[in-house]
Amino acid sequence: ENRAASASNNEINIQWYIPSVAKPSNDTETKVLLLYAYNTNPVKISNIKIFSSTSVFSGHLWIPLARIISLRKKLSDLKEQVEILMQGSKSFSTSVPTSFLEQSEALKISPSNKPKMSDEKVHLDEKTEEIAKRCLSEVKALLSVPALSSPLTEIPFDVTFQSIRNLEDMFDLANGCIITEGSLFNWIISLLH
Repeated sequence: ENRAASASNNEINIQWYIPSVAKPSNDTETKVLLLYAYNTNPVKISNIKIFSSTSVFSGHLWIPLARIISLRKKLSDLKEQVEILMQGSKSFSTSVPTSFLEQSEALKISPSNKPKMSDEKVHLDEKTEEIAKRCLSEVKALLSVPALSSPLTEIPFDVTFQSIRNLEDMFDLANGCIITEGSLFNWIISLLH
């Protein structure tokens, strides 16, 4: 029972292993091991000895360390760019209610019903969209079969500050991350299939 695990949402767990000796012998460049596990339906595991599920998947990929470091830097830059765009749109979109009726309506809105700023979809300018497509094409190339990897022509998930932050965290070798259901989750597991 103390080994029980549950996932009430669809989620993917990413961990990195940086081997000291256990790297593949046929490669000269340093590689790290991406370990992943995800579920496509809610899961409750109470006994690991008899657990069997068709909605839980796991696997691993060897990825060149230099490419991970380079991609993480690009994703960090993209996250900063998205944050700048969010701040710019926030300053233009805030309006002051002009009438008493608008003020009273604004007071009725409870903060819990409003989406968090980090969950709001960000409208990218042309330059940032191109940067995002290049970063995501690189993510796709690292996680999917190289023969099937072609550059992206459109962004395959809703760009929010949180989704870009999750993507950056995914390539954090020290910590890894958990990404829960949503369009980013769906895109990542489509690459890992």
